[in-house]
Amino acid sequence: MSTKVHELRLDQTQRLATQPGKAHNRWHPAIPPALRVDNGDEVLLDTLDALDCQIQASHSVADAANWDLNAAHPLSGPIWINGAEPGDLLAVELLDIIPGDSGWTAQLPGFGFLRDLFPEPHLVRWRMNKEYAESPDLPGVRIPEASFPGVIGVAPALDQVERIIVRERLAAERGGMVMPPEPQSCIPAIEPIASRGLRTIPPRENGGNLDVKQLVKGTTVYLPVWTEGALFSIGDAHFAQGDGEVCGSAIEMAATFRLRFEIEKGAARKRNIRGAQFSGVEGAGSSRRYYATTGLSMRGEEVQESEDATLAARNALIAMVEYLQHRGFSRAQAYAICSVAVDLRLSEVVDVPNFVVSAVLPLDIFVK
Repeated sequence: MSTKVHELRLDQTQRLATQPGKAHNRWHPAIPPALRVDNGDEVLLDTLDALDCQIQASHSVADAANWDLNAAHPLSGPIWINGAEPGDLLAVELLDIIPGDSGWTAQLPGFGFLRDLFPEPHLVRWRMNKEYAESPDLPGVRIPEASFPGVIGVAPALDQVERIIVRERLAAERGGMVMPPEPQSCIPAIEPIASRGLRTIPPRENGGNLDVKQLVKGTTVYLPVWTEGALFSIGDAHFAQGDGEVCGSAIEMAATFRLRFEIEKGAARKRNIRGAQFSGVEGAGSSRRYYATTGLSMRGEEVQESEDATLAARNALIAMVEYLQHRGFSRAQAYAICSVAVDLRLSEVVDVPNFVVSAVLPLDIFVK
Protein backbone atom coordinates (compact mmCIF):
# COMPACT_ATOMS: atom_id res chain seq x y z
CA MET A 1 0.00 0.00 0.00
CA SER A 2 1.42 3.40 -0.98
CA THR A 3 1.85 6.12 1.64
CA LYS A 4 -0.94 8.68 1.70
CA VAL A 5 0.25 12.30 1.54
CA HIS A 6 -2.00 15.05 2.90
CA GLU A 7 -1.56 18.79 2.40
CA LEU A 8 -2.19 21.75 4.69
CA ARG A 9 -1.28 24.87 2.71
CA LEU A 10 -1.15 28.48 3.87
CA ASP A 11 -0.58 31.82 2.17
CA GLN A 12 2.73 32.65 3.81
CA THR A 13 2.32 36.39 3.16
CA GLN A 14 -0.99 36.74 5.03
CA ARG A 15 -1.80 36.95 8.75
CA LEU A 16 -3.14 33.90 10.53
CA ALA A 17 -6.52 35.51 11.23
CA THR A 18 -7.25 35.64 7.49
CA GLN A 19 -6.80 31.86 7.16
CA PRO A 20 -9.17 30.34 9.74
CA GLY A 21 -9.21 26.66 10.55
CA LYS A 22 -5.64 25.95 9.42
CA ALA A 23 -3.49 27.11 12.32
CA HIS A 24 -3.57 28.50 15.87
CA ASN A 25 -1.34 30.27 18.42
CA ARG A 26 -2.28 28.72 21.76
CA TRP A 27 -2.15 25.18 23.20
CA HIS A 28 -5.52 23.70 24.16
CA PRO A 29 -7.20 20.35 23.36
CA ALA A 30 -10.45 22.11 22.34
CA ILE A 31 -8.85 23.61 19.21
CA PRO A 32 -10.54 21.83 16.28
CA PRO A 33 -8.31 19.68 14.05
CA ALA A 34 -7.26 21.23 10.76
CA LEU A 35 -6.50 17.79 9.32
CA ARG A 36 -7.06 14.12 10.15
CA VAL A 37 -4.55 11.46 9.09
CA ASP A 38 -3.82 7.79 9.66
CA ASN A 39 -0.82 6.23 11.33
CA GLY A 40 2.02 6.11 8.78
CA ASP A 41 0.68 8.97 6.65
CA GLU A 42 2.74 11.92 5.46
CA VAL A 43 1.79 15.60 5.56
CA LEU A 44 3.09 18.49 3.46
CA LEU A 45 2.35 21.76 5.23
CA ASP A 46 3.26 25.43 5.27
CA THR A 47 4.07 27.54 8.31
CA LEU A 48 4.15 31.28 8.97
CA ASP A 49 6.98 33.09 10.71
CA ALA A 50 7.12 33.36 14.50
CA LEU A 51 5.37 36.75 14.74
CA ASP A 52 2.64 36.08 12.19
CA CYS A 53 3.87 38.23 9.29
CA GLN A 54 4.29 41.34 11.46
CA ILE A 55 7.90 41.92 10.34
CA GLN A 56 8.49 42.44 6.63
CA ALA A 57 11.67 43.02 4.62
CA SER A 58 10.63 46.64 4.11
CA HIS A 59 10.31 47.28 7.85
CA SER A 60 12.88 48.79 10.19
CA VAL A 61 13.43 48.92 13.93
CA ALA A 62 11.20 52.01 13.93
CA ASP A 63 8.28 49.61 13.53
CA ALA A 64 9.13 47.78 16.77
CA ALA A 65 6.38 49.54 18.74
CA ASN A 66 3.86 47.63 16.63
CA TRP A 67 5.29 44.15 17.27
CA ASP A 68 2.79 42.08 19.24
CA LEU A 69 4.35 39.16 21.11
CA ASN A 70 0.86 37.90 21.94
CA ALA A 71 0.60 36.76 18.30
CA ALA A 72 3.42 34.24 18.73
CA HIS A 73 3.56 31.52 17.48
CA PRO A 74 1.36 30.65 14.50
CA LEU A 75 1.27 26.84 14.52
CA SER A 76 0.00 24.85 11.56
CA GLY A 77 -2.53 22.27 12.73
CA PRO A 78 -3.65 20.70 14.92
CA ILE A 79 -3.34 17.39 13.07
CA TRP A 80 -5.41 14.53 14.45
CA ILE A 81 -3.66 11.17 14.08
CA ASN A 82 -6.27 8.42 14.05
CA GLY A 83 -5.69 5.85 16.77
CA ALA A 84 -3.40 8.00 18.93
CA GLU A 85 -4.27 7.76 22.64
CA PRO A 86 -2.81 9.02 25.92
CA GLY A 87 0.26 7.00 26.83
CA ASP A 88 1.30 6.44 23.22
CA LEU A 89 4.51 7.85 21.76
CA LEU A 90 4.21 9.86 18.55
CA ALA A 91 7.26 9.65 16.26
CA VAL A 92 7.42 12.58 13.83
CA GLU A 93 9.99 12.17 11.07
CA LEU A 94 11.16 15.42 9.47
CA LEU A 95 11.41 14.25 5.86
CA ASP A 96 12.05 17.65 4.30
CA ILE A 97 12.27 21.31 5.29
CA ILE A 98 12.02 23.96 2.57
CA PRO A 99 13.05 27.38 3.90
CA GLY A 100 11.62 30.71 2.84
CA ASP A 101 13.73 33.28 1.01
CA SER A 102 13.59 36.05 3.61
CA GLY A 103 13.71 36.24 7.37
CA TRP A 104 14.51 38.35 10.41
CA THR A 105 16.19 38.36 13.81
CA ALA A 106 14.59 40.73 16.31
CA GLN A 107 15.49 41.85 19.80
CA LEU A 108 12.33 42.68 21.75
CA PRO A 109 12.57 44.86 24.87
CA GLY A 110 12.11 42.75 28.01
CA PHE A 111 12.79 39.47 26.22
CA GLY A 112 16.02 37.49 25.74
CA PHE A 113 18.73 36.06 27.97
CA LEU A 114 20.52 39.42 28.42
CA ARG A 115 17.34 41.49 28.46
CA ASP A 116 18.69 43.68 31.27
CA LEU A 117 21.68 44.70 29.13
CA PHE A 118 19.79 45.18 25.84
CA PRO A 119 16.65 47.23 26.59
CA GLU A 120 16.27 48.68 23.08
CA PRO A 121 14.70 46.93 20.06
CA HIS A 122 16.93 45.82 17.20
CA LEU A 123 16.21 44.21 13.84
CA VAL A 124 18.30 42.23 11.36
CA ARG A 125 16.68 41.46 7.99
CA TRP A 126 17.94 38.41 6.08
CA ARG A 127 17.87 37.16 2.50
CA MET A 128 18.32 33.43 2.12
CA ASN A 129 19.10 30.90 -0.58
CA LYS A 130 19.49 27.13 -0.34
CA GLU A 131 22.97 27.43 1.15
CA TYR A 132 23.21 30.50 3.38
CA ALA A 133 21.68 33.71 4.73
CA GLU A 134 23.13 37.23 4.39
CA SER A 135 21.98 40.61 5.69
CA PRO A 136 22.76 44.25 4.88
CA ASP A 137 22.33 44.80 8.62
CA LEU A 138 25.29 42.48 9.35
CA PRO A 139 27.76 43.10 6.50
CA GLY A 140 30.47 40.47 6.08
CA VAL A 141 28.44 37.72 7.80
CA ARG A 142 27.19 34.58 6.06
CA ILE A 143 25.16 32.00 8.03
CA PRO A 144 24.93 28.42 6.64
CA GLU A 145 21.48 26.89 6.18
CA ALA A 146 20.41 24.56 8.99
CA SER A 147 16.61 24.82 8.96
CA PHE A 148 14.47 23.35 11.74
CA PRO A 149 11.14 23.94 13.54
CA GLY A 150 11.39 26.01 16.71
CA VAL A 151 7.99 24.75 17.86
CA ILE A 152 6.89 21.13 17.49
CA GLY A 153 4.44 19.49 19.84
CA VAL A 154 1.08 17.96 20.69
CA ALA A 155 -1.87 19.26 22.68
CA PRO A 156 -1.86 18.87 26.45
CA ALA A 157 -4.82 17.18 28.09
CA LEU A 158 -7.53 19.41 29.57
CA ASP A 159 -6.65 18.63 33.19
CA GLN A 160 -3.00 19.15 32.31
CA VAL A 161 -3.78 22.65 31.00
CA GLU A 162 -5.32 23.56 34.34
CA ARG A 163 -2.36 22.17 36.32
CA ILE A 164 0.08 24.09 34.11
CA ILE A 165 -1.81 27.36 34.61
CA VAL A 166 -1.65 26.89 38.39
CA ARG A 167 2.02 25.92 38.55
CA GLU A 168 3.07 28.82 36.30
CA ARG A 169 0.98 31.28 38.32
CA LEU A 170 2.71 30.08 41.49
CA ALA A 171 6.09 30.51 39.80
CA ALA A 172 5.15 34.09 38.91
CA GLU A 173 4.14 34.74 42.52
CA ARG A 174 7.63 33.61 43.57
CA GLY A 175 9.14 36.21 41.23
CA GLY A 176 9.60 34.10 38.10
CA MET A 177 9.04 35.42 34.59
CA VAL A 178 5.87 33.77 33.27
CA MET A 179 3.48 34.43 30.38
CA PRO A 180 -0.03 33.43 31.56
CA PRO A 181 -3.03 32.92 29.25
CA GLU A 182 -3.80 36.08 27.28
CA PRO A 183 -6.95 36.60 25.17
CA GLN A 184 -5.38 39.43 23.14
CA SER A 185 -4.41 38.16 19.66
CA CYS A 186 -5.46 34.60 20.56
CA ILE A 187 -6.40 32.41 17.58
CA PRO A 188 -8.93 30.88 17.58
CA ALA A 189 -10.51 33.63 19.68
CA ILE A 190 -13.18 31.39 21.20
CA GLU A 191 -13.75 30.05 24.69
CA PRO A 192 -12.31 28.28 26.53
CA ILE A 193 -9.23 28.79 24.35
CA ALA A 194 -9.09 32.59 24.67
CA SER A 195 -9.04 32.60 28.47
CA ARG A 196 -7.40 29.22 29.20
CA GLY A 197 -5.21 28.48 26.17
CA LEU A 198 -1.52 28.14 27.04
CA ARG A 199 0.90 30.59 25.49
CA THR A 200 3.33 29.00 23.03
CA ILE A 201 6.42 30.86 24.29
CA PRO A 202 7.56 28.24 26.85
CA PRO A 203 8.18 24.59 26.00
CA ARG A 204 6.49 22.08 28.27
CA GLU A 205 5.96 18.32 28.56
CA ASN A 206 3.91 18.42 25.34
CA GLY A 207 7.00 19.64 23.44
CA GLY A 208 6.31 23.08 22.03
CA ASN A 209 8.91 25.84 21.73
CA LEU A 210 11.95 23.62 22.22
CA ASP A 211 14.25 25.61 19.91
CA VAL A 212 16.53 22.57 19.57
CA LYS A 213 18.67 23.34 16.54
CA GLN A 214 19.42 19.66 15.91
CA LEU A 215 15.85 19.06 14.64
CA VAL A 216 16.93 19.33 11.00
CA LYS A 217 15.83 17.31 7.98
CA GLY A 218 16.23 13.59 8.71
CA THR A 219 15.61 13.91 12.46
CA THR A 220 12.81 12.06 14.25
CA VAL A 221 11.09 13.75 17.20
CA TYR A 222 9.36 11.62 19.85
CA LEU A 223 6.44 13.18 21.73
CA PRO A 224 4.36 11.59 24.50
CA VAL A 225 0.66 11.70 23.61
CA TRP A 226 -1.56 13.35 26.23
CA THR A 227 -4.97 13.47 24.54
CA GLU A 228 -6.93 11.49 21.97
CA GLY A 229 -5.71 12.06 18.41
CA ALA A 230 -2.46 13.63 19.71
CA LEU A 231 -3.38 16.98 18.03
CA PHE A 232 0.07 17.69 16.58
CA SER A 233 1.18 21.18 15.54
CA ILE A 234 4.37 22.76 14.15
CA GLY A 235 5.70 26.25 13.41
CA ASP A 236 8.27 28.92 14.25
CA ALA A 237 10.67 27.78 11.53
CA HIS A 238 14.31 28.84 11.83
CA PHE A 239 16.82 29.03 8.97
CA ALA A 240 19.64 28.81 11.52
CA GLN A 241 20.22 29.32 15.24
CA GLY A 242 22.98 29.11 17.79
CA ASP A 243 22.51 26.94 20.87
CA GLY A 244 20.62 29.10 23.36
CA GLU A 245 18.89 31.47 20.89
CA VAL A 246 20.19 34.07 23.32
CA CYS A 247 18.70 37.32 21.96
CA GLY A 248 15.25 35.73 21.82
CA SER A 249 15.00 34.95 18.12
CA ALA A 250 16.88 32.98 15.47
CA ILE A 251 16.74 33.61 11.71
CA GLU A 252 12.95 33.51 11.75
CA MET A 253 11.12 32.56 8.57
CA ALA A 254 8.15 30.92 6.91
CA ALA A 255 8.82 27.37 5.72
CA THR A 256 7.32 24.21 4.26
CA PHE A 257 7.64 20.86 6.04
CA ARG A 258 7.12 17.28 4.93
CA LEU A 259 6.44 14.99 7.88
CA ARG A 260 5.67 11.34 8.55
CA PHE A 261 3.74 10.17 11.63
CA GLU A 262 4.13 6.84 13.42
CA ILE A 263 2.39 5.83 16.64
CA GLU A 264 4.18 3.57 19.13
CA LYS A 265 1.28 2.20 21.17
CA GLY A 266 1.71 2.60 24.92
CA ALA A 267 5.43 3.38 24.60
CA ALA A 268 5.40 6.70 26.46
CA ARG A 269 3.62 5.14 29.44
CA LYS A 270 5.75 1.99 29.42
CA ARG A 271 9.05 3.88 29.19
CA ASN A 272 7.98 6.81 31.42
CA ILE A 273 8.66 9.36 28.67
CA ARG A 274 7.29 12.68 29.95
CA GLY A 275 8.81 15.11 27.46
CA ALA A 276 10.28 15.47 23.98
CA GLN A 277 13.11 13.23 22.77
CA PHE A 278 14.76 13.02 19.36
CA SER A 279 17.21 11.07 17.22
CA GLY A 280 19.21 11.76 14.09
CA VAL A 281 22.67 12.08 12.58
CA GLU A 282 25.37 14.40 13.96
CA GLY A 283 26.22 17.20 11.54
CA ALA A 284 26.15 17.53 7.78
CA GLY A 285 27.94 14.71 5.96
CA SER A 286 28.28 12.62 9.12
CA SER A 287 27.01 9.08 9.62
CA ARG A 288 27.24 9.24 13.43
CA ARG A 289 23.78 8.63 14.83
CA TYR A 290 22.60 9.84 18.22
CA TYR A 291 19.64 9.72 20.58
CA ALA A 292 18.76 12.72 22.74
CA THR A 293 16.52 13.58 25.66
CA THR A 294 15.43 17.02 26.85
CA GLY A 295 14.97 18.61 30.25
CA LEU A 296 13.04 21.69 31.41
CA SER A 297 13.21 24.00 34.43
CA MET A 298 10.64 21.99 36.41
CA ARG A 299 10.54 19.88 39.55
CA GLY A 300 8.44 16.97 38.36
CA GLU A 301 5.26 18.18 36.68
CA GLU A 302 3.89 20.07 39.68
CA VAL A 303 6.48 22.77 40.46
CA GLN A 304 7.57 25.30 37.85
CA GLU A 305 10.87 27.05 38.43
CA SER A 306 11.95 30.02 36.32
CA GLU A 307 15.01 30.08 34.04
CA ASP A 308 16.90 27.31 35.84
CA ALA A 309 19.46 25.71 33.51
CA THR A 310 20.84 23.48 36.25
CA LEU A 311 17.43 21.94 36.85
CA ALA A 312 16.88 21.51 33.10
CA ALA A 313 20.23 19.70 32.81
CA ARG A 314 19.33 17.43 35.72
CA ASN A 315 16.01 16.52 34.09
CA ALA A 316 17.64 15.83 30.72
CA LEU A 317 20.13 13.49 32.40
CA ILE A 318 17.43 11.67 34.39
CA ALA A 319 15.53 11.09 31.14
CA MET A 320 18.72 9.80 29.49
CA VAL A 321 19.36 7.40 32.38
CA GLU A 322 15.84 6.03 31.90
CA TYR A 323 16.45 5.66 28.15
CA LEU A 324 19.64 3.69 28.82
CA GLN A 325 17.81 1.50 31.33
CA HIS A 326 15.30 0.79 28.56
CA ARG A 327 18.29 -0.45 26.53
CA GLY A 328 19.12 -2.94 29.28
CA PHE A 329 21.67 -1.17 31.46
CA SER A 330 21.43 -0.83 35.23
CA ARG A 331 20.81 2.62 36.68
CA ALA A 332 24.44 2.92 37.83
CA GLN A 333 25.72 1.74 34.44
CA ALA A 334 23.51 4.28 32.71
CA TYR A 335 24.83 7.09 34.89
CA ALA A 336 28.40 6.07 34.04
CA ILE A 337 27.61 6.10 30.31
CA CYS A 338 26.20 9.61 30.69
CA SER A 339 29.45 10.72 32.28
CA VAL A 340 31.75 9.29 29.60
CA ALA A 341 29.70 9.75 26.41
CA VAL A 342 26.73 12.14 26.74
CA ASP A 343 26.97 15.81 25.77
CA LEU A 344 24.80 18.41 27.50
CA ARG A 345 23.70 21.31 25.31
CA LEU A 346 21.93 24.52 26.22
CA SER A 347 19.30 24.35 23.51
CA GLU A 348 17.50 27.54 24.56
CA VAL A 349 17.77 30.02 27.44
CA VAL A 350 15.03 32.49 26.48
CA ASP A 351 11.62 30.77 26.41
CA VAL A 352 10.61 31.75 29.91
CA PRO A 353 10.03 30.22 32.32
CA ASN A 354 11.52 27.03 30.83
CA PHE A 355 15.07 26.66 29.63
CA VAL A 356 15.80 23.54 27.53
CA VAL A 357 18.88 21.36 27.96
CA SER A 358 19.43 18.43 25.58
CA ALA A 359 21.42 15.34 26.57
CA VAL A 360 22.91 13.82 23.40
CA LEU A 361 24.13 10.21 23.29
CA PRO A 362 26.21 8.94 20.33
CA LEU A 363 24.87 5.52 19.36
CA ASP A 364 28.08 4.19 17.82
CA ILE A 365 29.47 3.52 21.31
CA PHE A 366 27.29 0.39 21.39
CA VAL A 367 29.22 -2.40 19.69
CA LYS A 368 26.65 -5.18 19.86
